[in-house]
Amino acid sequence: MAAAGGRRSDPVCEGGRMSQTSIRRHQESVTVEASAETLYDLVSDITRTGEWSPVCASCWWDDEAEAGQVGAWFTGRNELPHRTWETRSEVVVAERGREFAWVVGGSFARWGFTLGPLDTGTSLTESWEFLPGGIAMFEEKFGDEGHVQITDRTQQALDGIPKTLAAIKRIAESIDAGEEARS
Repeated sequence: MAAAGGRRSDPVCEGGRMSQTSIRRHQESVTVEASAETLYDLVSDITRTGEWSPVCASCWWDDEAEAGQVGAWFTGRNELPHRTWETRSEVVVAERGREFAWVVGGSFARWGFTLGPLDTGTSLTESWEFLPGGIAMFEEKFGDEGHVQITDRTQQALDGIPKTLAAIKRIAESIDAGEEARS
């Protein structure tokens, strides 16, 4: 696991960019001056994802009655300047104050947030892993251009994670400060 504020990829990135399409997972952490419960409530509310994600503009639960539970499915609308698309994801971990994670497309990529208490605040780690099913899907869908698509999606994750963490930190610390001011 990366230290607070750290980056970790397998294999290691050089200069913040991939040297080849072999990177399949990445994680980064940030220290947030907020409780693990406040952070969990924020990141597990997928309807707020558009507030911090540089790619995912919005999300909604497929069945509101199952919102936030393991096994619940949600749809995300992703937007880049050159294209827009939707994905469906299934929640695979939902442990308040500890971890919230989902798998895109049932087997394509795993995204998640883990939370760990610190002396002051909470360590928030965002992780991403390109799963074998995702690699196979891109190779099948795009043929010889599959590696280009895999590289593009991987770079989006590497670029997006630090932006996402910075935005969540800003939002969570303003929520936590607001709660302290009211008490």
